[in-house]
Amino acid sequence: MSMAQRPGGLSESQALRFAALPLRNLGREYPNSLAHFAHSDADMRPPRELHPIFWGSYDWHSCVHGFWLLARCLRRHPGLAHAEVARAIFTTRFTSAAGVGEAEYFSAPGRTTWQRPYGWGWLLALSAELAQWDDPQAAGWREALKPLESVILQQFPSYLAKLTYPIRVGTHFNTAFGLLLALHYARVIDKPPMVALIEQTARRYFGQDVDYPGHYEPNGDDFLSGGLVAALLMSRLMHPPEFAAWFGHYLPGYHNGGAGPFQPAIVADRNDAKGVHLDGLNLSRAWCLRGIAATLSAGHSSHGVLMSVADSHEAASLPFLESGEYGGEHWLATFAALAIEGLED
Repeated sequence: MSMAQRPGGLSESQALRFAALPLRNLGREYPNSLAHFAHSDADMRPPRELHPIFWGSYDWHSCVHGFWLLARCLRRHPGLAHAEVARAIFTTRFTSAAGVGEAEYFSAPGRTTWQRPYGWGWLLALSAELAQWDDPQAAGWREALKPLESVILQQFPSYLAKLTYPIRVGTHFNTAFGLLLALHYARVIDKPPMVALIEQTARRYFGQDVDYPGHYEPNGDDFLSGGLVAALLMSRLMHPPEFAAWFGHYLPGYHNGGAGPFQPAIVADRNDAKGVHLDGLNLSRAWCLRGIAATLSAGHSSHGVLMSVADSHEAASLPFLESGEYGGEHWLATFAALAIEGLED
């Protein structure tokens, strides 16, 4: 969603709060949920050796979007407290040799599905964020990502070509979420063929969808709404009148200002690393609902309801980012930033 969903975007106090979490966690190697494809004993190495840039913050993809969040906070507020500490982390980790090492891991046999599409999408979003940042060092940090970025860009078209059906789950494998991140990258970096491929693919997957069963959400460890991320993706690809017509058939529960199917998820135990996913669900739903509402415009009958439901979802989880449990603290602030201002400027 554009910054228009929240006038002024991310405030300095919010940026300071959110940045504190990746600053605390990006250099924390353990505990580490290491999803690792090994070929032999020689591959059994610690995270910092397997992933020379993205070895902290609990797991690889969370480390990637932790850096995205840190870059976003500093791009919005360059004078933020601890900004120099944050830049030093980028300088230390984003080296040419480390970038090559990350690409080599992805390029090894058997790893073509690794981090697909969630980690792929966040790596591209991080590259886009660095490309937009006017910090004098940001271009060099992005250059360090280029080998891995190139690997992902080479694999993306073939992945979409053979994905006969979209993956609609509310976790890392969700197709629409990966496409949203990739679309953002393609527009920032100005890659029209990639934008066209994503639009063609999204229309193939979701263009004929009707009567999405939102009342079946959520699953117990969702951090995404399968229904709403697909709708947000289509809102990014359709002109407003086309999208309004599509959305009316897709989620008819919002027709003429109806209440719709979504209510904030209840998190029973924030000490449970899977259960706390539901805080992420609330925050990502707030992002999607605000983005959809903005495309529909303030005059649409569903606009006010969507914004109100978004507010209730944000309120249910935004106070709990600093739960004291690493299972939530290592990643939730990224989704809080999405809820407040989305991906796009």
